[in-house]
Amino acid sequence: MAKTTGKKKAEDGSEDELNFEQSLARLEQIVESLDDGNLPLEKSLALFKEGTKLARNCRELLAEAEVQVKDALRDVESTRASAEEEE
Repeated sequence: MAKTTGKKKAEDGSEDELNFEQSLARLEQIVESLDDGNLPLEKSLALFKEGTKLARNCRELLAEAEVQVKDALRDVESTRASAEEEE
């Protein structure tokens, strides 16, 4: 089955599961913080790195969802074709 969550290292070093919505919400927070421009360089770089990882995670989750949708549509088409053949 396809992965529905991504992993993000928590500040304590453990791995927390982040779903798409959580990743996107955190990414939006990071963008707002960086847009403010009031952060020290080191903090800005750390947030930028975290943001790139979150963006990658979101892209991967979306790609997996796309595969699932395509599979579901293929199943519907297959079922429809089988039903039409039986008629």
